[in-house]
This record gives sequence, C-alpha cells and structure tokens, in this order.
Amino acid sequence: MNMLKLCVVPALMVAFAAPALAADPAATPGIDKRVQNQEKRIERGEQSGALTGREANRLEKREAKIEGDVAKAKADGTATPQERRRLNRELNRQSRHIHHEKHDAQHM
Repeated sequence: MNMLKLCVVPALMVAFAAPALAADPAATPGIDKRVQNQEKRIERGEQSGALTGREANRLEKREAKIEGDVAKAKADGTATPQERRRLNRELNRQSRHIHHEKHDAQHM
C-alpha cells in the first residue's frame, strides 16, 4: 500500500501540474505590456502638452495598427518567433516615434 502511494501520488501531481506549466503559444505578455506602456506614454504626452493633437492622433493610429498586427499573430493560436520579432521591431520603431514627437519643438 505504501509503495502504491509513493508511485501514484507523484504521478497524479505531475499529470495535473503539466497543463498549468505549459505555456500558451499565442500568449505575448511582453508585447502586450509594451503596447499598454506606449499607449500610456502617448496619453501622458497629450496631457502634459508635449504632444499636439495631431501628433497624438498619428501615434494612436500607428498604435492601433500594431494592435491589429498582434491580433493577427495570435489569430491562428500561435505567435511564431518570426511574428514576435516583427512585432518587437514595430514596437521599437513606435517607441522611437513617441520619443521624437514628445521631445520636438512643437508643443500645445
């Protein structure tokens, strides 16, 4: 009886823990967090006056395009490494645009 417990209990624990440990291939928590962060940066830039309305609209339009690209990458249930790389490149470019627009000579 003791030997049965020693074998069955760990096997059951592994069986139930495995699905919880398996990563969702479509999950992109780092990318999702970056998108949210950039949206906040645009919002704060508008509120502080560092971004004009036109600049903010342009940045928000680009941000919406990125969000659509993220949704497309997740649509098939898997965000491939190539898709993740492309999304990160888009987010890097958008981050540079936000910085440039917030620090240029145009203010509200």
